[in-house]
Amino acid sequence: MKKIWTGALALLFVLVLAACGSSENDTSGSEEEGGEESSEIKVGATSVPHAEVLEEAKPLLEEEGITLTIEEYQDYILPNKDLSEGRIDANYFQTIPYLEVQEEENGYDFVNLGGIHIEPIGVYSQKYDNLEDIEEGTTLVMSRSVSTHGRVLSLLEKEGLITLDESVEKVEATVDDIVENPKNIEFDTGVDAAGLPEVYKREENVLVAINTNYAIEAGLVPKEDAIILEGTNSPYVNVVAAQSKDEDNEALNKLVEVLRSEEIQNFIKEEYDGAVVPVSGESE
Repeated sequence: MKKIWTGALALLFVLVLAACGSSENDTSGSEEEGGEESSEIKVGATSVPHAEVLEEAKPLLEEEGITLTIEEYQDYILPNKDLSEGRIDANYFQTIPYLEVQEEENGYDFVNLGGIHIEPIGVYSQKYDNLEDIEEGTTLVMSRSVSTHGRVLSLLEKEGLITLDESVEKVEATVDDIVENPKNIEFDTGVDAAGLPEVYKREENVLVAINTNYAIEAGLVPKEDAIILEGTNSPYVNVVAAQSKDEDNEALNKLVEVLRSEEIQNFIKEEYDGAVVPVSGESE
């Protein structure tokens, strides 16, 4: 009888160890040592429109067995810092040129998983209703982020306000590359992107180039309030970025697929009335 009990206890011990081992190795789909991919993803995004679009995508992702947590940001620095440190799995807030500058400046090892939409940048003014009224020596305020300078300057050139050096790539242009400036427009590049709407409200005599997400948050309607508005063929596509090691992560790639779905594209078109334009991967 003693031998039977001893054998039974030994068997029970083995079964308990096996159960514990199974529990420890079960990552519930999270990307652990076994390489399984998580069905839970945390994505960083600026509030408008990115977090709103992600919120709309949540139920579609749930149908695919993916739980999405949205981490909202009010700036352009922390989403990449947190991604690099693994606090979030991906982010959705930045254009390709900005992503490339951030990688170069900070040594980030990121990958562009796909473009989702374009936010045409606009130039706003409380004083001027059209380009003809702009007075000589007027100051144009734009973000301190160098990645947006070429974008704004190209917009001004298209409208005939300045001429840029032909030898310079438009996306890389700076104020130093201006070769003709008939109205002697002055440039202030010392403001963070998030602070541009406040400059617009506070300073009546200036022009302010505002990113569409911040313009919408400030209650501006780009199609109505901007005196210059970028066209929808802009190369500045907003993308979903992740760490390079997650390039083939199924859950993150499914996120991109859902964001490009007809349902989300229609939501973007109807919700933002041209201020945000879905691209469906066509402009990456």
